Order: sequence, then structure tokens, then C-alpha cells
Amino acid sequence: MFSAAFDLLYPRCCAGCGRPDPDAARYLCWDCLSRIEFVQPPFCELCGDPVAGRIGHAYRCALCSHRAVYFDAARSVARYDGPMGALIRNLKYNGHLWLTDDLADLLATGVHTHYDGVPFDAVAAVPLHWSKRRRRGFNQSAHLAAALGRRLRIPSARRCLRRWRPDRSQTKLTVAQRAANVAGAFEGRWRRWLQGRRILLVDDVMTTGATANECARALKEGGAATVHVMTLARG
Repeated sequence: MFSAAFDLLYPRCCAGCGRPDPDAARYLCWDCLSRIEFVQPPFCELCGDPVAGRIGHAYRCALCSHRAVYFDAARSVARYDGPMGALIRNLKYNGHLWLTDDLADLLATGVHTHYDGVPFDAVAAVPLHWSKRRRRGFNQSAHLAAALGRRLRIPSARRCLRRWRPDRSQTKLTVAQRAANVAGAFEGRWRRWLQGRRILLVDDVMTTGATANECARALKEGGAATVHVMTLARG
């Protein structure tokens, strides 16, 4: 009833194209949903990076073949291009937290698609350093992880992972610079609780996987048994 009343006062628009009264989801129309480029095989068996063409065997990308990989697997729902990128930018940089539910639905679909039958004990988010969180006012990954946990009916472990030092934005860095930028930036907390836990780690975008890999390393050093990564988009 309240939702209908607010829709009358403040009509919803599609976050992808601006179309009024989107019908596919709360803030996404069918046209934009159909333009989302969902990640499909073939992709790297570890980091989930898609590859063009056809591959009839287990494939590992060059990056994962030449680095220590600490997560058990990483998967993304869609490519960052098009409507997915617009949704993430609006959430992350414009503070459109009302998009969380639509994005969490997409994350849940990704988990059921790529991790069907994989057991998880808790959902964790890639943390922000406290100084960056204070400037932004929120951690979008934490909001996504909490909403995803409710859909999967597993608890959200908000404080089992900490970013103890700040780092530069990863956006314009090379692969080697990204890895060096986040090296040692995270630590696993609640170590007694983490022992033997199977963690689903959530973030908005994965590019080279350097951040997710460091988070997985910290969680496993803290005692986690497995760490699987789920992100909205692959950059």
C-alpha cells in the first residue's frame, strides 16, 4: 500500500534508460534487462573471465596461470557494458541505494546459475577503508551482500573482513599495479568464528580480480575453508 502511494507521488523510472514505470523489475524495464550481456561459458575456471570462441576443456586464463589464486572460484553476473554499468554507477557514485534490491536479485540469479549445489555458511562483502566509507557514506558491496544473504537465507558476516589501510583507486592502474596496490590491505577478523566457514564474497565489479584475491587470502589466513566470489559485473 505504501509502495503504491509513493509510486503515485514519485513515479519510478528505469535506471537504465529513464523509461517511466519499468515493468521488468522495480527500477529496470524489459528492454534494458534484455540488453544486459550475461556472462556465459566459456570462461576461466578460476576467475570466470569470459573468452571468445569455443573451448571443449577446462580453461585457465593467462593471469590465473601466473599468479597465486586464493579464491576457490569467482563468477560475475554480466558484462559491465550497457545497462549493468549504468545501474552500478548510479548505486556506487550517485548513492541510488534503492537499486540494491534489483541488483541483489541479479546476484541471486548468478549464485543459482554458477554455484548451484555449493554450500555457503555466510555472505561477506569487500570492505572499504573507514576513511573512504566516511566520505562516500556507505559501502555498496555491504548493502548488496546483506540483500543477497536475505535471498539465500544465509547470514551476512559484516565484520569478518577488514581493510586496514587505504589504497589508491584501481581504475587506471595496470594489472601489476592493481595487485601491488591491494597487497596486504585486508585482514580476516573473528578468527575463531571463521574457522572452517565457507564464505561467499560479494563485490560490485571484478576486473583483474586483485582485490577479490587479496580478500580471499585474508579470509583463508583467518581460517575460512573456502571462498567463492560473486560480482555483479566483469570489467
